[in-house]
Amino acid sequence: MNHGPAATLAVKLGPAFTAGIAAGTALTSCASTPGSVQAVEVSAPAIESRQGSASPAGEWDYVDGQYTAEGQYGSLPSSIGVTVTLSGDIITGVIVIPHASDPTSLDLQKRFAAAVPGVVVGRDIDEIKVDRLAGSSGTPQGFNAALQSIKAQAAK
Repeated sequence: MNHGPAATLAVKLGPAFTAGIAAGTALTSCASTPGSVQAVEVSAPAIESRQGSASPAGEWDYVDGQYTAEGQYGSLPSSIGVTVTLSGDIITGVIVIPHASDPTSLDLQKRFAAAVPGVVVGRDIDEIKVDRLAGSSGTPQGFNAALQSIKAQAAK
């Protein structure tokens, strides 16, 4: 039986990840009308402590909170909206809002928005650099650009 990479990650990351995938799947399986924009949000429980990640003084590199940025990419340019919730430098929630008007681009942005929480939620923000995901090679560039802006906003 082939469970694929998501099943392998779910086994390694446990019930919180599995619940996040289930929530993301439930949200993305909702019907939407043509031309509508659908945001997907998956949150992880706040992480109380991490070993080896805090500075010697026990502080994190970023201020906890919710941050929003636009990520530009491509030659047109295209963009997506990204909102990240941070707790102890860990991404505990992410919302990606597609902005494309072209049906093909919008489909790629929606698929990316549905897939990215499973890749970034529960991870240190400094460890995130999204590559091709859910069939999209451009949208990750916009996400990474937005993440750089968010890191600048959240820096202590």
